[in-house]
Amino acid sequence: MKPSKELDVLFSAEQIAARVKQLGEKIERDYDDKELVLLGVLKGSFLFMSDLSRAIDLPLQVDFIGLSSYGEATESSGVVKITSDLSRPIEHKHVLVVEDIVDTGLTMRYLLDNLATRHPASVKLCTLLNKPSRVRTRIPLDYLGFEIEDRFVVGYGLDAAEKYRNVPFIGTIKRG
Repeated sequence: MKPSKELDVLFSAEQIAARVKQLGEKIERDYDDKELVLLGVLKGSFLFMSDLSRAIDLPLQVDFIGLSSYGEATESSGVVKITSDLSRPIEHKHVLVVEDIVDTGLTMRYLLDNLATRHPASVKLCTLLNKPSRVRTRIPLDYLGFEIEDRFVVGYGLDAAEKYRNVPFIGTIKRG
């Protein structure tokens, strides 16, 4: 069976594209010709960051950081580890963290605290999805794609044990 037939659509590719375009326009206005470092959180944000970067008409640098708190589970363990660090310093730079989903907030709190020690000019957060019902620590969501209920979602970069990342929409796995 094709992966897309195993999923119920939560947000279509068209809905995602429209929201990414809106986010890009807002980011562009807010940074007003400042050079920006887009910092993608691997692996889940890679598609979102790719599309978002093309929706922002500013001088950009792109970098990635790998974090893990899920492993192969469907819930965060709360223990965060860096699996791949930045390739360049961010000191005195405007950094926009691009995340696929904020769940408990624990991973993002760890990352924001870690980045602060690197002395950037500013750090803001852009997340495609947020699950407010799961929050265990408050973090600033400067740019938000969609709020969702407490459901495990896949597609558009998000995975279940490394499956479904290539699905062009965000969905839930059909029970069956």
